[in-house]
Amino acid sequence: SIYKMPQGLGVVLEEWKCLDKEYQQLQETHRMYLQKLDEISKLQNNCSSSISSQRKRLKEVSHLVEKCIQGPSEEDAKTLDEINEKIKMRPNAFSEMEAFLPKKNGLYLSLVLGHVNVTLLSKQSKFAYKDEYEKFKLYFTVLLMLFSFICYFFVSYRFLDAILNFLLVWYYCTLTIRESILITNGSRIKGWWVFHHYISSFLSSVMLTWPDGNLYKIFRNQFLAYSLYQSLVQCLQCYYQSGCLYRLRDTEYRHTQLEGFQSWMWKGLTFLLPFLFFGHFWQLFNSLSLFRMAQLPDCKEWQVSAPTITHANTLQTCKPLPLFQSFYLRKSWARKF
Repeated sequence: SIYKMPQGLGVVLEEWKCLDKEYQQLQETHRMYLQKLDEISKLQNNCSSSISSQRKRLKEVSHLVEKCIQGPSEEDAKTLDEINEKIKMRPNAFSEMEAFLPKKNGLYLSLVLGHVNVTLLSKQSKFAYKDEYEKFKLYFTVLLMLFSFICYFFVSYRFLDAILNFLLVWYYCTLTIRESILITNGSRIKGWWVFHHYISSFLSSVMLTWPDGNLYKIFRNQFLAYSLYQSLVQCLQCYYQSGCLYRLRDTEYRHTQLEGFQSWMWKGLTFLLPFLFFGHFWQLFNSLSLFRMAQLPDCKEWQVSAPTITHANTLQTCKPLPLFQSFYLRKSWARKF
């Protein structure tokens, strides 16, 4: 009698053969992937060493050109001018190449992450990380705004205040790490913006360690009201910055730059500036209030006098204003002609 294989076992064997064939293909694909990774690593090292060599030789050629400038013929002078122009353009080309090559982390990232490579190797990856950074800011700011609203209007427990301040510390510390990674990947985030977040994380940690007492209760509602307003302004900032990010990706405005800013970015920034300045003057008011509290005879907490440095953030906001003024002066001057 002919042995008949059970129908269920036949289906299993057929599926297993198909699965095993796909697995063999997967192994081959993974082997090729590892081979390409090794090739990419070698190419990255070759590009980095070649760029370093090119920079060194470019300096030598530049010195030779300077020596040859003295007393050349008209035709030779023209050739030297062309070489000089190309020498001036070469560093920008090197910077564009290095944007997609691994680089050493700065001091802060080295302390936090060690010597892990955080360089993103494609424009799509860089944009996706920047977009995720903006979404993180927006979502967490909404959370902080709701928490501040609840603490201000409904509850008055030091434990919940401590949770809010801990979230602020974690949020600003995380921002500094993410911004350092973005800077490593070529983002033009200004140093004063990152420094502002270092100050904010320090001040949040001061509020976290402030013991519950009469002076804390006096300042509590003022701080929560400011935190609520700041969260609202940060939501507006996130909306503005996300719009700038998507517009940079979808248009060709990259070629009309104004020291890291785009000319059309000022249109949204003019709406934000009054809110930003009001918030920073509120910080100044907070620091003056704390300074007066520090003069009281019963003030023994060091946390009262430490946050008075918040008025420095007002000066940080003023830094882009010369660019703002310069842009509109150029625009009005162009209209005249």
